[in-house]
Amino acid sequence: MTATLEIAPPQSPASVAVRLTDVHKSFGHGPQAVTALEGVDLRVGLGEFVCLLGASGCGKTTLLNLVAGLDEPSAGDVVTHTARPAVMFQEAALLPWLTAARNVELPLRLAGVRRDRRRAKASELLELVRLREVGDKRPHELSGGMRQRVALARALASTLGAADEDAPGLLLMDEPFAALDAITRDVLQAELLRIWRATGTAVLFVTHDVREAVRLGQRVVLLSSRPGRVVQEWPVDGLRGAEELAAVEEINARLREVISTHAAA
Repeated sequence: MTATLEIAPPQSPASVAVRLTDVHKSFGHGPQAVTALEGVDLRVGLGEFVCLLGASGCGKTTLLNLVAGLDEPSAGDVVTHTARPAVMFQEAALLPWLTAARNVELPLRLAGVRRDRRRAKASELLELVRLREVGDKRPHELSGGMRQRVALARALASTLGAADEDAPGLLLMDEPFAALDAITRDVLQAELLRIWRATGTAVLFVTHDVREAVRLGQRVVLLSSRPGRVVQEWPVDGLRGAEELAAVEEINARLREVISTHAAA
């Protein structure tokens, strides 16, 4: 089996943003090797919002790193049909000596976008996340929720750093709201949905929170405990009220089953 990591041409007619086929990932060699992912098959459609669930250590972040191109699979194929993916982490990781606007500009600057163009785009993206008025503030002057909004604007700017700005975007989010209080998390979940609908960017969102996954995603994908494999998927787009609660209960029950089966092994 051979491993490939490929960025497909942005003009590809494929209807998927990213496809993983029989992906394996191991760390180390010989008897000390740890297998994080084993035979993962997953696709995210262009403009689709997919939430990835699983127990701690099941390989969710490893999978995001493979899609982002930060690591390579040990075997299998990872193919994207978008601009280079942007990643948003649990911590905002803003540069403290730069203003909010300059943090958003940074990926555009690194991509060689001229100054007037990147400043206009940063202003547009800060307005999109409803923070245009704090563009001249530094991270320590912002609340945790504001910092995460700036990080989201920066991630969206990263998807525009490719040569072809018309290429569809792909945003990879690794538990970006986990460190926030419940009220701020609820607000940012609603903001993320608004921004996703406005931009049409595909999202692969990692979370431990089943309610968050059902609220945000169009589809929820559950990974087994390590080594991570896709064990089940649920379409959850548009669920409300009793249907949403039923989906949360069903997915929670399946997650508990996966965790207990692993613990008993």
